[in-house]
Amino acid sequence: MLKKIYAALTILLAVASVSYAGPNIKEGKWEITTKMEMPGMPMAMQPVINTQCLTQKEMVPQRSRPGQECKIDNIKISGNTVSWVITCNSGQGGQVKGTGKITYEGKTMKGTMKMKQSGMEMTSHISGNYIGECD
Repeated sequence: MLKKIYAALTILLAVASVSYAGPNIKEGKWEITTKMEMPGMPMAMQPVINTQCLTQKEMVPQRSRPGQECKIDNIKISGNTVSWVITCNSGQGGQVKGTGKITYEGKTMKGTMKMKQSGMEMTSHISGNYIGECD
């Protein structure tokens, strides 16, 4: 009987440690590609590629633009998926709000971010690959 209880506790602890481990992300430098789509745009926009260090504490890819301040809130983790809410103030253009979601699979990631500003909607498709250690 004691062996059964010990086995059950071992299994419960293993399951609990896996569920709190966080997403399957390889920490380090990532190359991140963002391709934006806007309804009604006659031409597709060129993808933007940048690099960023990502860790278990900093899992949301970010790209700063001159004159734009963004705040990321409400970060949620469910398995290998990280979701967030983003609000950006760009001075002239007003406020842009959106949501994002990324799923990590070790050394790769894929996701989307949807943004709205003054009735205009944009969708960014995000993909990334681990490329090495951070500097």
